Formats: sequence, structure tokens, C-alpha cells
Amino acid sequence: MAEITQFKGYDNPNPVIPKPEIPVEPMILTVQEGVPVAYPGCHGLGVRVVHPVNPKAPAKNLGLVLFYLPPHTKNPPGSHETEETYIILEGRGVMTFANGRQEQVEKGMFIYLPPWCEHGIENTGTETLVVLIATSPPNP
Repeated sequence: MAEITQFKGYDNPNPVIPKPEIPVEPMILTVQEGVPVAYPGCHGLGVRVVHPVNPKAPAKNLGLVLFYLPPHTKNPPGSHETEETYIILEGRGVMTFANGRQEQVEKGMFIYLPPWCEHGIENTGTETLVVLIATSPPNP
């Protein structure tokens, strides 16, 4: 079992983003208020929920995309300079990495992808594979 660490807080005397004088309000939305995005060579569809292109949640340093991949389809391998994490919310599949390495993924898994980590995903199940993709900085 992992050792529990103590949260230290955000007490930075010189924050990168200065605290505004007036309180900042949250932006609360649903996936239906996101911006759809198609990926080259892929029959799945993403929805940019928190992303610079979504005026309802225009994050500058974070991208959150819900990615839907129907059964028997894939998003081919590629790489990019951003850090990324795939959180498998529904379904199961196979991720392909550099040199053809493959790993089974399923609901509840987190896959951290460092910058330039080659990766692709295929839905090998019978239901839609739903993946929350967190990217920092957000992809274009």
C-alpha cells in the first residue's frame, strides 16, 4: 500500500498567475456545451469541454476533452509536445506505444503520457470507449 502524503497547499509567495482583486467565478458546464473535434484518420469524436476554443470554459493552460471511440475503431499512434493523461471512463481497449508495444486499458485506468510519448488507442470492446483526455498545455 502506498504511503499517504500530506497536502502542502498553494502557499507560493510569488505565484505565476497573480491573484485578482475580485473573486473569480467558476464555469460550470456539460459535455453538450463543449466544442466537437474530429481527429485525422480516426472515426471517434472528441468534445473539447475545457479548452481555449470553448468560450464557455476558455482555459489557457489546460485542455479537457471527452473522447468517444466506437467499437472496432482506433485513433492511430502519434506524438506531440504536450503532457497528456488518458482516464478511461467507460469500455476497454488497447493502447499502442513506440516500437509496437501494446497495453490493455479499461475503465478506471489512468495513462500518463509524457511529452513526445508515441501513443494510439483502439476500442477492442463491444461498447463505446469513453476517455477523458487531460492535456497541458492544451493541444491546438
